Amino acid sequence: MKKSIEKIVSQALTEDIGEEDLTTNTTVPRDLRCRARLFSKDEGILSGMKPFRCAFELMEADIQDYKAMEDGAPFGKGDLLAEFTGNAQAVLTAERTALNFVQRLSGVATLTAQFVEKVQGLQCRICGTRKTSPMIRQLEKQAIVHGGGSNHRHTLFNGILIKENHIKMVGDIPEVIRRAAEGTHHLMRVGIEVTNLDEFDQALAASADVIMLDNMDIKTMCEAVRRAEGRKVVLEASGNATLDRVRSMAATGVQFVSVGSLTHSARSIDMTVLIDHV
Repeated sequence: MKKSIEKIVSQALTEDIGEEDLTTNTTVPRDLRCRARLFSKDEGILSGMKPFRCAFELMEADIQDYKAMEDGAPFGKGDLLAEFTGNAQAVLTAERTALNFVQRLSGVATLTAQFVEKVQGLQCRICGTRKTSPMIRQLEKQAIVHGGGSNHRHTLFNGILIKENHIKMVGDIPEVIRRAAEGTHHLMRVGIEVTNLDEFDQALAASADVIMLDNMDIKTMCEAVRRAEGRKVVLEASGNATLDRVRSMAATGVQFVSVGSLTHSARSIDMTVLIDHV
């Protein structure tokens, strides 16, 4: 995991710096040291401290006296999230890249925590999806966990989820489930997305392991849960999972509610790095 984070952060630094940090290199003495402090301008749940620190380490900032809050910790407006001393040139050059990671990932963790709070007391978990930012999926999925959520597949190789377009290509729900089951090993679950009760009944009769109730109204979801009573099947609700609606979705009796907005619509948390002479 450490090497993959280093690769991602290295690419982000290259994108931001270009040939060199012209401003810093022409104005700040090479051997000057500084104290850097990360503050939040808003409240939320922290995530992204590994790539945050990694950005300074890759710039060879010679970090010392490093102190930071843990990922998953709640914070308030004005809280000190991290502090350290290091080479001023390196810190100034890496500052924006480091901030971009921790602000974005804390936004994902914070939104996840808000959804998780909405379903407190129910036997249902909030689940992230593959609707992630390109190249930083593993970091965003970690942020979901930091916010108290769970995750879907990390890659297409991690599991089978037959969706609407797969069904269209095959033309038959029982047949597409049969092909999926025969095409993998006995330890792999077969999931399928359905949009109405007729499709649900077909998937249930074909022994799907997981059935995703996609964009169904609450009444229809309740009926699907009733029809699945006594059957060994995992039910998941998806589509239009807003903060206002998610509790009513979870209260239908599904085990999971998947929420794409955790990653595709999370607002970054505003933070700042203040730098002073040592």
